[in-house]
Amino acid sequence: MHDPSLMKRDDSDYVFYELTRSICPDCRKTIDASILLRDNKVYMRKRCPEHGVFESLVYADAQAYCASSKFNKPGSIPLAHSTSVVNGCPSDCGLCPDHQQHACVGIIEVNSACNMNCPLCFAKAAAGFNLTLQNVEAILDHFVETEGNAEVVQFSGGEPTIHPEIIPMLRAAKARNIRHVMLNTNGKRIAHDDVFLEQLAELRPAIYFQFDGFERRTYEVLRGEPDILEEKLRALDRLATIGCHVVLVPAVERGVNDHEVGRIVKFALEHPAIRGVNFQPAFHSGRFGLHDPLQRMTIPDILRALELQTEGLFTYGDFIPIPCCFPTCNSVTYAYVDGETVTPLTRLLEVDDYLDYLANRAVVDLDIEIKTALEALWSTSAVPGADKTASDFAVTCAACGLPGGDLSLSELTSRLFVVMLQDFMDPWTFNQKNVMKCCKAILLPDGKQIPFCAYNSVGYREQVRKQLAARNGTGRHSVGNSQPLTFSFPH
Repeated sequence: MHDPSLMKRDDSDYVFYELTRSICPDCRKTIDASILLRDNKVYMRKRCPEHGVFESLVYADAQAYCASSKFNKPGSIPLAHSTSVVNGCPSDCGLCPDHQQHACVGIIEVNSACNMNCPLCFAKAAAGFNLTLQNVEAILDHFVETEGNAEVVQFSGGEPTIHPEIIPMLRAAKARNIRHVMLNTNGKRIAHDDVFLEQLAELRPAIYFQFDGFERRTYEVLRGEPDILEEKLRALDRLATIGCHVVLVPAVERGVNDHEVGRIVKFALEHPAIRGVNFQPAFHSGRFGLHDPLQRMTIPDILRALELQTEGLFTYGDFIPIPCCFPTCNSVTYAYVDGETVTPLTRLLEVDDYLDYLANRAVVDLDIEIKTALEALWSTSAVPGADKTASDFAVTCAACGLPGGDLSLSELTSRLFVVMLQDFMDPWTFNQKNVMKCCKAILLPDGKQIPFCAYNSVGYREQVRKQLAARNGTGRHSVGNSQPLTFSFPH
């Protein structure tokens, strides 16, 4: 017999950090998931009774992940909810009363079709449906009803610029005094359509512009069009001629274009139309190629690459999580640009002191005007190029001793540059805790508002497209009604 006193117990190679709920990447059933810390990285491990064990990388810096909790701001509740709690998160989205944050950004997918066929496409763009102008007006009215002062609406797709009524839709949003109206686009129509460019010059929406890098292989792997760069550069130059403000949106995939992040930022700093870059680690919902969930890109990976590739122009420590959503989902920094001198705001002001929501420090200990401005800047609803963003930046510039307060808003806008990182979840990394505080919502014709990562991961997108396409008949016509959408999920 073995002597138990001589036997040695084995230690786990990880620290068990917390238990949450996730979904099975195969059947999308809601299951328990463990968050584990190993080798200073954060992993999710979960087991589906039918499909087995899954593990994925969540965040490539466990220390920063754990420390981010101080940036978790109390949620702001919407004025109205569109669904009730029946089966629990994430099956009751709409927003339901259990959701912990209002929609800072409302996204309207006006169509499902696209003029590209990207190998990487979370929307899995293809023929299916077109919303009508009447659909969109109803969506906007409901968004204003639930938000009061609605902050940001993004028109997306598919490719929204190919929708025949996209300009009237943009006008409808402007007419409802929604503070920021944004247009997501791959730039193809902008590059060639003079009439469309004139219409954009009149409306001046903020442009959210797909731009993944400069190399042929990057566009071949991610977009299926290796020679598309010149067309994108032409579109950006044309946007500069009409004074439209642009944010570049690169999807960053490991081994494809992660070596280009520094070059993208340097290019953006020099281009007259571009006010910032929003890096998005590639997430694997919709249409995607082979991938290893243990090797996915995360925010810390991009930050380290950015510091190295910009020779310290931006460093890892310059970035602070965004508090309105779950803080590991977003990170951002603002910089004051004066010629070739780029000064990140976080090097001159202790931003994290103002955005620390766990310290329970009395507001009187801080300058309330600076705190209010920083909370507005470190928000998903902040839009680079907008007067409101420039005004908030002016307050912080004054606190830092920068000359921003002495400049006009238009002059300050040209000197303000933002670098953002947004890590969306997919079926491998889906975390119910995060999605309950998501502040980006897909706005649907029946009034439902679905948190972005739930929409793309749980099965909402597939069911919405099927139902709206059925109303379209052949898929070539527009959705003619807004009867309630229904959803069914495995339990």
